[in-house]
Amino acid sequence: MSDATPPADDVFDRIEATLVGRRDADPESSYVARLYARGPDAILKKIGEEAAELIMASKDGRSDGIVHEAADVVFHIMALLAFHGLSIDDVRRELARREGVSGIAEKQARQPG
Repeated sequence: MSDATPPADDVFDRIEATLVGRRDADPESSYVARLYARGPDAILKKIGEEAAELIMASKDGRSDGIVHEAADVVFHIMALLAFHGLSIDDVRRELARREGVSGIAEKQARQPG
């Protein structure tokens, strides 16, 4: 498990800083502030829409479309994290915790005994 800190110029960290900064922004001036004002259901709906678009892009097999839609999904997931006071570092730590663990074993560990 690595505790490596991402470079200061990491795009995820810059986006996260922007998302956190939009918490108190005017919803009329910021897309993210508008999402936050509408609450978590609006963010979740947007994640679902973007995930569906990612699925369609993948079915089309266009690499540029897949990358574009994946970026949209990740952005909106990051918005949801920030809405809940969580960060991309929380996700990094969880992925690091799971690294090297069988997906089957990890899933079984989460199931009630």
